[in-house]
Amino acid sequence: MPFHDILGQEAAKRLLQTALRKDAVSHAYLFTGPAGSGQLKTALMFAQAIFCTGSGDDACGECLECRKVQHGNHPDLTVLKPDGASIKIDQIRELQRLFSYRSEGIHPKVYIIEHADTMTVQAANSLLKFLEEPPAPAVGILISDNDTALLPTIRSRTQRIPFGPLKPELMLQALSEEGVAAPLAKTAVSLSSGLDGCRELLAQNWFAEMRNLVLQLAKESLGKNSSTLATAGQKLFKSGLGDHISVLFDMFHLWFRDMLNFLYRRHESIVFIDQLDFISRHARERSDEQWVAYMEYAAESKRKLRSNANAQLCLEQFLIRLES
Repeated sequence: MPFHDILGQEAAKRLLQTALRKDAVSHAYLFTGPAGSGQLKTALMFAQAIFCTGSGDDACGECLECRKVQHGNHPDLTVLKPDGASIKIDQIRELQRLFSYRSEGIHPKVYIIEHADTMTVQAANSLLKFLEEPPAPAVGILISDNDTALLPTIRSRTQRIPFGPLKPELMLQALSEEGVAAPLAKTAVSLSSGLDGCRELLAQNWFAEMRNLVLQLAKESLGKNSSTLATAGQKLFKSGLGDHISVLFDMFHLWFRDMLNFLYRRHESIVFIDQLDFISRHARERSDEQWVAYMEYAAESKRKLRSNANAQLCLEQFLIRLES
């Protein structure tokens, strides 16, 4: 897969391809930006281009080296992921052991560390020595959506490659070509910064169910029917959707914003496009200030969740505030 097959991220691709073209590939890179914005796919593409027996600033995708990367069995490529919640020192030691042997080809070895910000202090210090003095020619690619959590000494020894959120229209076009229904695609795109993140959401059985439940609750909240709302809230936890209540508050936030977008005639920004008729009939039932307040209620409920508040209580308090 050549670089042009990676959606967006033109600045990142340009920096990497310039390094390949000038034969000036750095010993270590830090790919940083929102989760799901294509860092891992780009890292694998870069590794493929480094190994490729063709010339130029891209991978041919056809030579033996390229095919080994594509099939996930290249002997000179190592990908590290967190073991549980963190990357541990034993994983870095094993990486150092593997890299004590020279590459099988004329190219350097390549290692990719996903979620590099989850390294324990011991693992990070061990990696630092490896970054400074690899036993054999090596290219390291650290991937992080929170680079400030990395040791400053590690950040200073890597070349930063910034990734940004993918443009929504690019993601919508790609999902449409994959056969995803527009209403679901637009919701997923609004909740994710990258195409991989969208696909991950859409692959979950609960995602469409949660969207339907949010619409049901949102519409009933306008009717001030407490008993119905309470029943729907209980149903959410009985069905197992309570495990994803954070997404529920995100979707409510989008719904309230849609009401404002309608009032401000920004129809192209409406996420729940299949509900435009309902939105058009009810957007004026609340003032701008009330819709903004509801958005803050949703954001506040999500903050409480992050502080380990009881999820069911968070939802009940949120629904009650919508009726007040």
